[in-house]
Amino acid sequence: MITALAGGVGAAKFLTGLVKLVRQEDLTVIVNTGDDIELHGLHISPDIDIVTYTLAGIVDEEKGWGINGDTLHCLQSLKNLGQETWFTLGDRDLATHIFRTAMLKKGKRLSEVTAEISHALGIKVAVLPMTNDPFETRIITAQGSIHFQEYLVKRGAIDEVRGVEFLGADHAKPADGVIETLMDSELIVVCPSNPIVSIGTILAVNGVRKALQETEARKLAVSPIVAGAPLKGPADKLLRGLGLEVSAFSVAKCFADFLDAFVIDAADASERGRLEELGLEVKVTNTIMRSLDDKVSLAKAVLEG
Repeated sequence: MITALAGGVGAAKFLTGLVKLVRQEDLTVIVNTGDDIELHGLHISPDIDIVTYTLAGIVDEEKGWGINGDTLHCLQSLKNLGQETWFTLGDRDLATHIFRTAMLKKGKRLSEVTAEISHALGIKVAVLPMTNDPFETRIITAQGSIHFQEYLVKRGAIDEVRGVEFLGADHAKPADGVIETLMDSELIVVCPSNPIVSIGTILAVNGVRKALQETEARKLAVSPIVAGAPLKGPADKLLRGLGLEVSAFSVAKCFADFLDAFVIDAADASERGRLEELGLEVKVTNTIMRSLDDKVSLAKAVLEG
């Protein structure tokens, strides 16, 4: 059995390649929920939705999120009513959030609702939220603490990052099945996702890092940083804001206490020595996923690593 720790777009691209090589039934994906936010009275789970839409083959591949061919009639109507519409929600996408919110209000847990959505989309991969408990990633800026989605989407990541805080981390317990799948897996893959606000959130849930340290599974991570820059998203600003260098090495240090091996792009081959000093096996390959072939090739390299 294989388990992947996943954030949003980068992880989804990698998983697209992985499911071409392994049976969906043999894969579990533990997904970040620190980005979750309530908007228009609805519970939005951005990373869960990106992963599920991608695995279902309906994601808007050009954007990397949302549903392909979706329309924005509802959002435009909300704008006409004077509502803030900085977070794009398509009409078909809204159905997911309406269903999720209704089920949560009926007392179902996020993991149960995610399983129902996955089943409805025809997904056989087990998609697990990292926790069912409230958990909110906030970015500390000169203006104060703001929700990660406000920092990233509403403000376009223009603010200098002065810190990151995880509200609810002290009490967040792993969702049903999270610890069990980590302990029972043969291979655990940390997808190429933001190490601070995608993977760091998962590791902040009580018991997850300990399980990763204790499991007998082989554990690999794919660097989301290539040649000193993220392929997508604000990982560079977050790393720099926390006083960390923007490099594959810096990402590896975040996970070195439980990793066996680290996968880097050929552009970072010179990092091999420093990475090996962390006690890691190092695999060098192409990690930039521009095409389906690239995604499959990277997944194959990870499976062989």
